[in-house]
Amino acid sequence: MIIYVVCFSLYFYYKSSGLFFLMLIATSMVDWIISWGIAKAKTRRQALTLMWLSIIISLSILGYFKYANFFLWNWNQMVQGNFQPLDIILPVGISFYTFQSISYVVDVYKKRIRPTGSWMEYIFFLSFFPALVAGPIVRADYFLPQLKKNEEPTRNDIYGGLWLIIIGIVKKAVIADYIAQYNDLIFNDPSMYTGVQTLMGVLGYTMQIYCDFSGYSDMAIGLALLMGFKLGINFNSPYQSCNLTDFWRRWHISLSSWLRDYVYIPLGGNRKGVFRTYLNNFLTMLIGGLWHGAAWKFIFWGAMHGIGLAIHKASRPVLDRIPDNWATKFIFWLMTFIYVSLLWVFFRAASFEDSVLIIRNIFVDFYWNQIPQFMTIRPEWCVMMLALIIFHFVPQRVADRCQQIFVISPWIVKLAVFLIVVQLVIEYMSEEVAPFIYFQF
Repeated sequence: MIIYVVCFSLYFYYKSSGLFFLMLIATSMVDWIISWGIAKAKTRRQALTLMWLSIIISLSILGYFKYANFFLWNWNQMVQGNFQPLDIILPVGISFYTFQSISYVVDVYKKRIRPTGSWMEYIFFLSFFPALVAGPIVRADYFLPQLKKNEEPTRNDIYGGLWLIIIGIVKKAVIADYIAQYNDLIFNDPSMYTGVQTLMGVLGYTMQIYCDFSGYSDMAIGLALLMGFKLGINFNSPYQSCNLTDFWRRWHISLSSWLRDYVYIPLGGNRKGVFRTYLNNFLTMLIGGLWHGAAWKFIFWGAMHGIGLAIHKASRPVLDRIPDNWATKFIFWLMTFIYVSLLWVFFRAASFEDSVLIIRNIFVDFYWNQIPQFMTIRPEWCVMMLALIIFHFVPQRVADRCQQIFVISPWIVKLAVFLIVVQLVIEYMSEEVAPFIYFQF
């Protein structure tokens, strides 16, 4: 089974990134050899040197493909040179499997795990196709023990996985791709739209990126369950958060936990005083922003999340004295949602200047009396957005119950649900297949 899945995963990556699948093989070989070198090192210094050798190799490859043009462009801006971008094709998913590679080597160094007994087991982990191109970021200490157990998927795994795949398809192919058609109009030419239209586009993208990415995560987790592997939860209703700290515990959980364990804690975490705690938060989010893309808008996005996290932590003594009731929860939720939504503008807009223009339109050219007109012109978009917001706030126990009902339902019910979803995809599909947003990272 291991050889078959590895071959399929490499073929899958070949179809998405061409000959870059050879680089994935080479990376896995280097990691595996170094990991055994770390395990057999006679001194801690030797092990540490080998660990950093692996990290430097992985980050150098990532840096070349993802950041070479960014740094060269900024250097040429400083020296007033004539910059010609390098002809570099970014391999799909390189950021995801690079982080998995780093976490594996660090965990071997810290003796959290032993190196895999064979290279085939390691490349199985690194190239596992459901999570290869857009996550979740799989941790070796969580995944490899499952590989060793080699358990057969249960009935709950199979039909629970099928349910997650169906939910993921609805999120991505029905909701995200449909509302994206309007959002793209706003972000592609922000100067042409009013404040109300712009606000709706920003709210639309806020929900689009959630449905797009969590939809992929659901499908990846579901596919893994069909094979008997658990990847863990990656999204937990993030827009229910009442503060930024809680938001990052719910959004892209595999990345935020990776940044916590392999960046924030090694920097010192909260163990070196108040100022260092805030600085470590800021630096961690700055790295998270840069991980998302080689552009100043991503760095700004990460920096603002870092500042927001620091402000929240600094305000806790005051916040703890505020009564905990529905009114204060709503106010804090609204503040968090607005902050996150406005920062998504920098994530999506074509440039930093467009981001500023979009936010300016909302606050300068906004007229409440235009809202009924917008709802009249785009009723389906508004209904879909409203339904999405309502479902996002459904308690997790209700969602789990729906999944369990699907699992135990007769095959005819499962078939009916599947056919309904297929019909919805056909009904709302766009003219062109829209790639997953996180494929670019």
